[in-house]
Amino acid sequence: MASTIDPAVEKETQAFRKKFQEVREEIGKAIVGHDEIVEGVLTCLFVGGHVLLEGVPGLGKTYLVRTLSEAVSLPFSRIQFTPDLMPADIIGTNVITEDPDTGRRQFEFQKGPLFSQIILADEINRATPKTQSAMLEAMQEHSITVAGTTYKLEEPFLVLATQNPIEQEGTYPLPEAQLDRFLFKLVVDYSSKDELKTILDRTTTGYKADVQSVMTGEEILAAQKLVRRIVMAPHVQDYAIRVSMATHPGGPYAIEASQKYIRWGASPRGAQALTLGAKLAAMLDGRYNASFSDVQKVAIPSLRHRVLLNFEGEAEGISIDSVIQEILEKTPTMAEAA
Repeated sequence: MASTIDPAVEKETQAFRKKFQEVREEIGKAIVGHDEIVEGVLTCLFVGGHVLLEGVPGLGKTYLVRTLSEAVSLPFSRIQFTPDLMPADIIGTNVITEDPDTGRRQFEFQKGPLFSQIILADEINRATPKTQSAMLEAMQEHSITVAGTTYKLEEPFLVLATQNPIEQEGTYPLPEAQLDRFLFKLVVDYSSKDELKTILDRTTTGYKADVQSVMTGEEILAAQKLVRRIVMAPHVQDYAIRVSMATHPGGPYAIEASQKYIRWGASPRGAQALTLGAKLAAMLDGRYNASFSDVQKVAIPSLRHRVLLNFEGEAEGISIDSVIQEILEKTPTMAEAA
């Protein structure tokens, strides 16, 4: 297998791994712990996908996104989502301007905060579904259409949305169509005792993180192209497809838990997330072809927001993560189940 590797891909991958580690180290100057979360966010950045961060307030989600923008030297925009936020508040709107010389009036488009490259959509599920849906075109097409005019967004373009657990008051569940636009959903948990001690030492003693920019937008775009040149063998791709299809109740690869607890399964974007995430996981491990273990590593963050429990699953308190884990355990790697 090694003899078939393109030497250019091998060289570029080694350089990328070094850059990835540099960005991670810069983020580590400010963010304590949450290693899996940081890796997940960077995975989304380098494969060109968006990320949804879920956790209770105060766990450093916003700080992580701001630190990332400093480490990769990209324009950053923070949008605080509230119930009274309107679509025009984030997209922009046409306003009437007057030429001081001629007195002529004309419409001029004033861009909203969505016209940036790293977007922090803070507490996105506190806004109404109408405003949440205003993000769809930007996230999928990387463009914004206002009054019949389409504006292309500058690349790379990354939306990092934070949301509070939907059990909290004052939240609106994100529409399924918008959830599907996120490559990963990452759940931010509480810090450990040692991590909390480090956080207190940094935040109560005058410590200020000196985060340096170590990567440019051009390098990120090159990395996104490089990921797609990593090989995924047909039998590994087939496994990723079967894992995705195992979330479909009534489908040919559904397991018992899928039939019993799932109402809707993952869309084709779920299989795309499995594939791209696995390719990047292979790169970080120093390999140039994705394996079964790479697919398994990214399965839960790729699928947990694309699978909906039915009434029975919700009534029994079943977690989506546990169903996906059972799918991984019961779906054979080789296509003997096909």
